[in-house]
Amino acid sequence: QVQLVESGGGLVRAGGSLRLSCAVSGGFVGISTVGWYRQTPGLQRELVASITTAGITNYSDSVKSRCTISRDNAKNTVSLQINNLKSDDTAIYYCNARHWTGNTYWGQGTQVTVSS
Repeated sequence: QVQLVESGGGLVRAGGSLRLSCAVSGGFVGISTVGWYRQTPGLQRELVASITTAGITNYSDSVKSRCTISRDNAKNTVSLQINNLKSDDTAIYYCNARHWTGNTYWGQGTQVTVSS
């Protein structure tokens, strides 16, 4: 069973930066992709960024120039650095892991609030 625990959310002023971290229990064995998603009330959960086992990254257009996703295999974590935060970045951010068996796992989410 894969468990994901997010951390690093909080209240940040517009223009500031934040680093979110996702701890993957048991490590990355069997995990093909880890991604960060976000959701605001009334809207669908959307992909922010993802990274594969091979280190291939993918970013949404809305954050591409401001975000960096990375993984630390020694610490079993995937981090998301977001710079130049905007009010539109306010959301609950979720970590997601896809297993090669097809199972998908979600963390409990961490709130990011950007004040103008």
